[in-house]
Order: sequence, then structure tokens, then C-alpha cells
Amino acid sequence: MKRSNVLVLVMLLVISLFGCSPGKDATTKQSDNGGKVTGGELQVAYNAQPPTMDPLLTSAVATRDITRHIFESLVTFNQKFEVEPMLAESYEVSDDGKTITFQLRKGIKFHNGDEMTVEDVVSSMNRWKDTTPMGKAYFSKATFKESGENAVVLEMPERLSTALAMLADPGQSAVIVPKEVNEGATEKGLSEFIGTGPFQFKEWKTDQYIHLEKFEDYQSLEKESGGLAGKKEALVDDIYFQFITDASTRLAGIQTGEYDVANAIPFDNGEQLEANADVTIYVDHNGFNGIVFNKKQGLFKNVTARQAVNAALDLEEVLKASFTNENYYELEHGLMIKDQESWYSEAGKDQYNQNDKEKAKKILKDAGYNGEEIVMLTSRDYEDHYNAAVVVQQELEKIGMKVKLDVYDWPTLLEKREDPNAFDIFVTGFPTEQIPAKYSFLDSAKEWPGWSDSPEIDELLDQINRSASQEEAKKYFAQLQEEFYQYLPIIKFGNKTTITATRSNIEGMGFLQGIILWNVEKK
Repeated sequence: MKRSNVLVLVMLLVISLFGCSPGKDATTKQSDNGGKVTGGELQVAYNAQPPTMDPLLTSAVATRDITRHIFESLVTFNQKFEVEPMLAESYEVSDDGKTITFQLRKGIKFHNGDEMTVEDVVSSMNRWKDTTPMGKAYFSKATFKESGENAVVLEMPERLSTALAMLADPGQSAVIVPKEVNEGATEKGLSEFIGTGPFQFKEWKTDQYIHLEKFEDYQSLEKESGGLAGKKEALVDDIYFQFITDASTRLAGIQTGEYDVANAIPFDNGEQLEANADVTIYVDHNGFNGIVFNKKQGLFKNVTARQAVNAALDLEEVLKASFTNENYYELEHGLMIKDQESWYSEAGKDQYNQNDKEKAKKILKDAGYNGEEIVMLTSRDYEDHYNAAVVVQQELEKIGMKVKLDVYDWPTLLEKREDPNAFDIFVTGFPTEQIPAKYSFLDSAKEWPGWSDSPEIDELLDQINRSASQEEAKKYFAQLQEEFYQYLPIIKFGNKTTITATRSNIEGMGFLQGIILWNVEKK
């Protein structure tokens, strides 16, 4: 009997050891990785599905946030929005500001195993130049050329002092992919998603998830990580971006542990999660929301009608509805935030948050409004967008306007807003940009939905980009912001934040205009 009991105990011990052995989602300590926990998978509850995985074809936040883990660019931004090299080893700007020479890092491999070459870089930069609104607007007459085996030269017809910041832009990023992948792209975009980043594309199940896998041959910089720059380590084996458009489902999933990370947590649930010891929340500045006018046709082609809306809105009510309490928003008129001291301006402040219904009614009458229905596009994929749209609708009805909300999922809204016959206004968000030229709603040449057409703003953008000093550029920006509040391509609601939640065993998540999941440990 004793011998039998011993055998039973041994069998139970073996079974328990097998039960505890690492599976797909197990994590292990790696002594050769600085003691960091590696392995396992991240389940990310993400609030919207991207319309495409080609970052050149869309300004959608979902595309930006997911593809930043796959693709990289020559230069990028650190946490202070300063430009740093990424796939470039270094860069040098000529005295006249017309030429930038990029020395490339050696030994960089694409996810298909091929080594990055100057031909790949030139091909990628030319596609970016010819495809994106930024490229077409500011680099149409520029050339990217090979220089020996390890350098690429950007030559521009005139000084563009903001060129490096444009190339570092994380939205519609100037990503580097193999030459043959660029050549295989169609009007629908890339057919293969092959980059140099710490994670590689594995699978996209429509309406379900996008699966990224650790790239074992990733060559990281050794400089301290910050923002999108510096050291990147793929510490987990897999990332699943699960498309969970329902906010309550994301909230419940992060509390139960079904998800490791959940973005776009409703603001009225922030305090609830703060009290949960199993969850960590992050509140990050995240640009601003606003309404964009259709200036190509319809009522708001008339600037006077746009001014009526600007006079009418109580923007604090809009922000409260969107973000619940003042800890999550800021009434602020500026296109650049106060921390951007080299740009920030008080210009136009007197035209912000007027909340004057009688004035608005008079202006609306002058605009010739005769009761036609105004169509506003919005989406519940972003609850702050939808909640703002409801209040804007109510505010405009107070001055006699008839407003209809058309509510779509986010990818459909992105399609609808490309059609000037489909809307009068849409609600969207914008990241805080490093330079004025990156705001798509300012520049006529970008042909961004809303279709701005202001020669005055275009000229001021040109003067900013040609400025020989930041002091000169700031002077022109103050004039631009004043003109912005006269022309009103959009109405800015105010500065916003976003809440991201993780399980308490997730460490190292970063944020710069969106979540950053390299350097993340699952303990």
C-alpha cells in the first residue's frame, strides 16, 4: 500500500509539472535579455478596425497605431516630438536647406529576410511622395536619389525647414518596404505588409482581429527608448488586435482579464478602473476633436454659415459630453499646445467658444439658410465623437438649423467622408502635430475631406516652411491661426485625452499619438 501511494504521488507530480509547463501564452525569464520577462501574447481590445494596412492610403488612427509595430521610417519622433534617426544612421542638412543626405543603417532586414538597400529606400520614398497628401503637397518637385551603396539624398528646389518633421510624421508615415513590394502596390495599396519593425504581420481576419508576430531578426537601436525613437524590443511573441467596437465589452474584458490592453476606455469609467487593483490606467494627451465642414458644396461652402456655427456652439458642453469631467479635457483654442513654446500663440482666442446664440441666428440669416437638412457623419466606434455630435446637433437646433446624424462604423464613415454629396459636417479627431503643415485641414493642396481652399492660409504655410528661423516661423504661424478663425475649415472643440487600460501585470507600454507595444512585458 505504501509503494502504491508513492507511485500515485509521483504520477500526480508529473501531471502537475506538465500542467505548469509553458504554453503559447506562457512567459519566461530570460537571463540574456537583461532579466526582462519575455514570451506570451498580448490580447489588445481595440475600438476600430483599420480601413487598410497600407499607412500611405489613410490617416485613420487604427492604421497608424497597428502598423507602427510593423513598419519603420528613416526618421521618427521621440517623446518630445524631436526628430531622431530610425532606419537612417544619421542625416545632414545642407547650408541652403535644399539637400538632406541620409546615411542608412547597415544590416537591417525586412520581414521576408532580405536586407534593406538604397534601392528599397528610394522606391519607398518615391511612392510616399507620389501617394500621400503631404508628399504631393510639399515634395512633388523633390527627388530622392541613391548615393553610393549606403546613402540616399533628398534634393528640393527650395528650402523646406520642416522637411524632416514631415518625414517623421507617424500619420501616413514614410515607411520603408522592399522595392518589389512597392512595385506590386495597386490603387488599393500594398498587397504585402513587409517592413523592418519589431513585429511582423501574420494574419488579418476581417471584423475579428489582426495578428502580429515577433520578428526574431529585428535589429534594434541601442539608444534609450522614447516615443517612437530609440530601442525597441519585441518582448512578447504575439500581439492580437481584437476589434471590439463596443466600449462596454472592452471595459468588461479588461476587468476580467480577457484582454491585456484596452484602448478608448469611456471617460465615465475612469474612476471605476482606478479603484481596481488588477488594472492600471493611463491618461494621455491625445490632440483634439472637432467638426469638419464640407467646403466643396452645400451650405458650408459659404464661410458665413461656418461662422454662424462657430458663434453658436457652447464648447464646454460639447467637451463635458465627450469626456465626462475636466480632468480629461481642456478648453483651448490653439492648434499647437502650450508645451510647444516655439509655436504656441494666443491669436484667434477671441473667436473661440463664443456660445452666443443670438449672434449665431443673425449670421445664419445672413448666410441665406432656409431650413435645409444638414447631415452630420459620426461613429459610435469613438464614443467621444458620437457624444460630441449629439450636443452639436442640439446646439445647432437652438439656432433654427435642422440637423440629421448619420451614424456609421468608422471604416464606413471614412469612405463616406470622401464623397462631398454624402455630408455637410463630420466629427473626427486630430493628433497634436509638430508643425502646422501636418494639419490636413489647412492645406488646399492636400485635397483632404472637407476640401479647404484658402489662398491666405496656403501662403502662410509656405512662408512658415521657407522661414530661415523658428522665430520667423512663429510670427507667420500667429497670422495663420488668426486666419484659421476667419476661414474656419474646422471648429476645434478643445484639447482631449484618452484612457488606455492594461492589466496590472503588463509593464512598459508607451504612448505617442497612440499606444506603443514594443518594450512591453507580460509578467
